[in-house]
Amino acid sequence: MAALGVHTTNITGLLVIDLVVHQDPRGWFKENWQRAKMTALGLPDFGPVQHSLAYNTSTGVTRGFHAEPWDKLVSVAHGRIFGAWVDLRPGPGFGSVFTTEVGPDKAVFVPRGVANSYQTLEPETVYSYLVNDHWSPEARASYSYVNLADETLGVEWPIPLAEAVISEADAAHPRLANTTPVPPKRTLIVGANGQLGRALRALLPEADGVDLPDFDVSDAAALASYPWAGVGTIINASAYTAVDAAETPEGRLACWRANVTGVANLTRTATEHRLKLVHVSSDYVFDGTAELHSEDEPFSPLGVYGQTKAAGDALVAQAPQHYLLRTSWVIGAGHNFVRTMAELAAKGVSPTVVDDQYGRLTFTTDLAAAIVHLLSTGAAPGTYNFTNPGPVASWCDIAREVFTRSGRAAADVSGTTTQAYAAGKLAAPRPANSALDLTKIEAAGFSAPSWLERLDGYLQEGQTRP
Repeated sequence: MAALGVHTTNITGLLVIDLVVHQDPRGWFKENWQRAKMTALGLPDFGPVQHSLAYNTSTGVTRGFHAEPWDKLVSVAHGRIFGAWVDLRPGPGFGSVFTTEVGPDKAVFVPRGVANSYQTLEPETVYSYLVNDHWSPEARASYSYVNLADETLGVEWPIPLAEAVISEADAAHPRLANTTPVPPKRTLIVGANGQLGRALRALLPEADGVDLPDFDVSDAAALASYPWAGVGTIINASAYTAVDAAETPEGRLACWRANVTGVANLTRTATEHRLKLVHVSSDYVFDGTAELHSEDEPFSPLGVYGQTKAAGDALVAQAPQHYLLRTSWVIGAGHNFVRTMAELAAKGVSPTVVDDQYGRLTFTTDLAAAIVHLLSTGAAPGTYNFTNPGPVASWCDIAREVFTRSGRAAADVSGTTTQAYAAGKLAAPRPANSALDLTKIEAAGFSAPSWLERLDGYLQEGQTRP
């Protein structure tokens, strides 16, 4: 009796599974889908929601090729088939073919975008397939097809197609040259008009983008009515970030609504539709007493904003497929600290800046690139810290770096304590040390220029414009 095994093929993501069939005088028994054992061997945890069977009366029944908008696990409950698959996804693998015989002792995992076909080798063959989306007329409209007899595929059917039982619809499918490729699942950027959202759109020009007021993540009904079919990833670049205003009664409500209720809705949506969820968090989930904050440091937020971000982090961690990126001191297009300091330098103003809060800048160009890297490489899901590397510095140090690059003297920027700066103002408590440990994301293969290097380019390129 063969052992359970999962094998790759020449088509990326198409896997052949050796099943264990237990036989005795009564017949046989097999575990056709065993989540724990099979995923441990490399089968995707694809979340099947529908099981269908096709009964074929005679030898030579031939069906396909159909590429459907879901993943599926195909097998045989009775009889044997000759199976054939064609990759219809855009890219270098388009048109690749894989064939094999399948009986009760074998199954094949077919990823979305790979066209499936089979020919029965025995009468009364029962073909089984598990899929991770429900069939509907709307779903069928997005199928892609290729003709069984396409010459460029070169499939050697055991029973010649002229002698096979084929439906009129399958016989009329287009040749490969006229087949519509199956597009990859889309990415949805939430908060697409913000600093990070704009940087993400530059790297992911084919992604869909939504933002307030048209798309409110705190509105559960709005999320439920969104057309999620065809979406594979949500990147949440939205947040309430008015740290000081969050300490007011109105701000507290708005902050919790966006950063907790909204994130809960996104997490529920991602889980329900089996989507990857990317969420951006903050150093404010910590109190700033550690010298370097690691991903597994316990939450210790000081103010309302930090409390909401910590609550959001806990929610996102429940999504089966998630990347949570913690960052700090974000700089991109639009209003930010660097832009303000550059404007003050140009106007001849000599500001006073806090010199007892420490961290590193994060440029949205690199934060967006870190997100794309994790998604494109299939890095392990979980929490990752990201800022630009470089020396840990105070806000005052950074202001002086901006001034010297703007032709002003560093001494034109005066330092002050957080307590003195906040006296008489509405000011939320802030972590004294926001430096994040970057070991994990660097181990995942991503590195970025230092914040000092990025600062040079940012100022030279005039990105201080609104």
